[in-house]
Amino acid sequence: MAELNSGGGGGGHKGGKIRSKKQNARVDMTPMVDLMFLLITFFMLTTTLAKPKAMDMAMPDKSEKPEDDLKIADFRSLNILLGANNRIEWYIGQADNPLAPPTVTNYGKNGIREVLIEQNKKVIAQTGDPKKGVIVLIKPSKQSVYRNLVDILDEIKITNLQQYAIVDIADPEIDLLKRDGLYK
Repeated sequence: MAELNSGGGGGGHKGGKIRSKKQNARVDMTPMVDLMFLLITFFMLTTTLAKPKAMDMAMPDKSEKPEDDLKIADFRSLNILLGANNRIEWYIGQADNPLAPPTVTNYGKNGIREVLIEQNKKVIAQTGDPKKGVIVLIKPSKQSVYRNLVDILDEIKITNLQQYAIVDIADPEIDLLKRDGLYK
């Protein structure tokens, strides 16, 4: 509550004039401070703190004895080559004998996302098993940046593909990138 304290002593009379007594106003700020601390406490307790965003990534177990390479059908493997200038080149199968000609595209819903969805539907139609979809092999080059890898992992997460791997890029694939101007 605000309180007014009047200062001064008794008002003496001079002459015949009666003057009004001046009062010093003082406002008690204690309730205002209490309210401020209650509001601060309320907002601290009701605010959600920013949670770190991380993508779950399955990594192979470290083993003493490496196993043989996994053999998969060529029509199931979608190779994505990360090149310079935020560009992507993709092909189906193997680099020396691709089932579809290598194609340059970009990131986004009209780029690689559309390719991932389309190729996955084709593979599921051929195998007849929704669990045996396309296997994406991500191959970053030295010309790509870390952001490119994160973007392609985001696209895979958006398209809900379950099987993917990050592998080393081979010399024939670097030649493909050079041919299309994605590697300097």
